[in-house]
Amino acid sequence: MSCPLDCEYLAEARRHHRPSPQVTEPLHPEVKVTERLLAEHEALLVAISTTILRASLATPGVVDLDVRNALDSLTRTYQTLQSGVYYESRPANPLAATIYSAVQQTAVQFRAEEQRHLGITRTLDAHVLAILVFLRRVELETNNGRPRCRAFIGWLQGAYANLAAAESPERSSLILP
Repeated sequence: MSCPLDCEYLAEARRHHRPSPQVTEPLHPEVKVTERLLAEHEALLVAISTTILRASLATPGVVDLDVRNALDSLTRTYQTLQSGVYYESRPANPLAATIYSAVQQTAVQFRAEEQRHLGITRTLDAHVLAILVFLRRVELETNNGRPRCRAFIGWLQGAYANLAAAESPERSSLILP
């Protein structure tokens, strides 16, 4: 049985155990993730992050490695869209595939809500790709390298738990200016 994410002993262990970074250069350096981009697409970041959190908590056995696999597959899918080719890179891991599908559905719903409220879709595939790369970079920074690590899921819970709990399926996660 896994320790709950809010376990005080687990939180204390994470504070003291920080392995050295495994990667010295940024993941996907070709994708520019700026503070401005994150601020302009904060609603998309929140929607995708809360979706990952809800899917991770709702799917028994999910660990950071599953989320990493989902984010890597999503990144490959959106990179192919940038080249004009649609090739869906679904993960073979069923836990990662659950997260992958949830994020894909959120991106489609986000754009549909944006279209409905604004009359246009401002969110491009490049924006979704940048958000996915940002989250993957955060996962890399929070992960301790252990196979059952859930530090990134814990980070998401700390950052977005209130929003994920407040949203219901019939409520839109779109925040318009």
